[in-house]
Amino acid sequence: MQATLKSIPFSFHRSPKLYYLLLPLHLTSASPFCSSSSSSSQWFSFLRDAISTSDLRLGKCTHARILAFEENPERFLINNLISTYSKCGSLTYARRVFVKMPERDLVSWNSILAAYAQSSEGFIENVEEGFHLFRILRQNVVFTSRMTLAPVLKLCLYSGYVWASEAVHGYACKIGLDSDEFVSGALVNIYLKFGKVKEGRDLCEEMSYRDVVLWNLMLKVYLDMGLKEEAVSISSAFRTSGLHPSETTLRLLDRVSGVDFEGGQVKSSANGHHASGIRSKNQILTKYLKGSQYSALLKCFADMVEFNLECDDVTFILVLATAVTLGSLASGQQVHCMALKLGFDLKLTVANSLINMYCKLRRVNFARTVFNSMNERDLISWNSVISGFAQSGLEVEAVRLFMQLLRCGLTPDHYTMTSVLKATSSLSESLSLNKQVHVHAIKSNNAADSFVSTALIDAYSRNRCMKEAEILFERNSFDLVACNAMMSGYTQSNDGHKTLKLFALMHHQGERSDDFTLATVLKTCGSLFAINEGKQVHSNAIKSGYDSDLWVSSGVLDMYVKCGDMRAAQFAFNCIHAPDDVAWTTMISGCIENGEEERSFHVYSQMRLMGVLPDEFTIATLAKASSCLTALEQGRQIHANALKLNCTGDTFVTKTTFHVTKKQY
Repeated sequence: MQATLKSIPFSFHRSPKLYYLLLPLHLTSASPFCSSSSSSSQWFSFLRDAISTSDLRLGKCTHARILAFEENPERFLINNLISTYSKCGSLTYARRVFVKMPERDLVSWNSILAAYAQSSEGFIENVEEGFHLFRILRQNVVFTSRMTLAPVLKLCLYSGYVWASEAVHGYACKIGLDSDEFVSGALVNIYLKFGKVKEGRDLCEEMSYRDVVLWNLMLKVYLDMGLKEEAVSISSAFRTSGLHPSETTLRLLDRVSGVDFEGGQVKSSANGHHASGIRSKNQILTKYLKGSQYSALLKCFADMVEFNLECDDVTFILVLATAVTLGSLASGQQVHCMALKLGFDLKLTVANSLINMYCKLRRVNFARTVFNSMNERDLISWNSVISGFAQSGLEVEAVRLFMQLLRCGLTPDHYTMTSVLKATSSLSESLSLNKQVHVHAIKSNNAADSFVSTALIDAYSRNRCMKEAEILFERNSFDLVACNAMMSGYTQSNDGHKTLKLFALMHHQGERSDDFTLATVLKTCGSLFAINEGKQVHSNAIKSGYDSDLWVSSGVLDMYVKCGDMRAAQFAFNCIHAPDDVAWTTMISGCIENGEEERSFHVYSQMRLMGVLPDEFTIATLAKASSCLTALEQGRQIHANALKLNCTGDTFVTKTTFHVTKKQY
């Protein structure tokens, strides 16, 4: 063995994991890491390292070990292998893994399409083969997602075929993804680069949200084509969008600025040099903001004020954005004072930024003051203040503002609708209000928007109106937020079997779970005493890395407790890095419910040793345990703890301790 080890050259430049994988099989077969019983999750760290370092050799070695030690590798693991080879630049190996897969899901197809998209620039044969795979996918898989269209659209761009882009656009319309921001943005980019400016402009204007990149693209195309009137129109629209310009935007606006149109003739602005000086300062501020150099930005602005340098509305927007990022109300108020002094508070964009700043910093009363003082308001003004009130728990005021907006004759957009639905869902008469908002959404052509429909699904689910929610869900694009809303509604409506069915469908469609998904499904498994399904969800949480999330880990613990598996519950509890009072109380309650009252006091002792303070629920639970044991001394100690922690005012604790005392005497 020593001779074998010496024959392997060791380099400090080689990854330790790669060195381990390069050892002969007989030297590593005894390792618990590579035992035949090891789960596929043990290989993910190797694959992640291979991807992060683009180390194809490490990826191949990991693949070899998987073949050696995993008799039937899980599909999720094979999908990760495809992604690893793809991101390490080996389309050949990615294709081989894909071809040999016994079963493929949507994630498998998305992974191989992404591999082709990554390796097709300048290789038309790869583009055509990628298109061929997409055609096969459509024949074999009923449902596709935005993650499918992303690589296909990239292939369209590399192909140079306008007809291919138009065909994918038609397919996106057919499956309801034409309104998806990512898909629409990619199509706009393709149309503009292929010279289809009118089609790109029309599609861009239909989008509910346009980011800075799209605005930059439109500006650049019109400027490069010499269509300066259109460029000026685009730049004017961008200034009213409320978005923060990037450095590219500022450079493009510089190309547009300094020109004025009179009778179709371009005339130089007399204030061109002055405006250029302000723009250069704003460019510096933008650079600081993008680089997270907030202190430098504030100092630069302070210097501008001290030396009486000119500012414009963009200057104030950038500084207010910094105040929001820092969470500094004092800085925001100082900027507000400066805006008042210089008269910029009358500028619509600055006033909107002030409202946004105060709302984000939970000072909605100040935001309302700014809003009331505005001479001119646009939809952004209304959306900001409605959203601020809704997020601050002032739902009634948010609904009143929405009604004022309608009386002013403005047409709400999807941002308005989602904010109002958040507010109405928290009110006692929420169902009636939700239905009225739904009607307004239909009238304003916002009901089909994915954000609005998801908010409506959530609103109806909260009211346990699952039939209405299901109708909307069937029309909505299959995304994680909508699925979470539906599963939460099913769980609240005591229809847990549908929650589990939808969760299974999500995985079949290749949709990833998040912490909310897993916590909801675990709660359902506990209420249904479905321990087998609960174990599968627990396994999924481990594979996806959510097992360390306190919300999910507490859900795992609660599920095992409700299913009566205290051994698994203890294991889950031990895996929680820093259990809070909820986790401790769940464990104590589990001991009592499963007839282990004495153990519950031991758990409570450990809880106090760890420095975690019990709450009224913990005290009441322990009082119940002492009642079951007829243990007078423990009951007195619990009562003393209740007095010490000021829990005796709680009605539930008082009743429980009284019942215990009465029973023991």
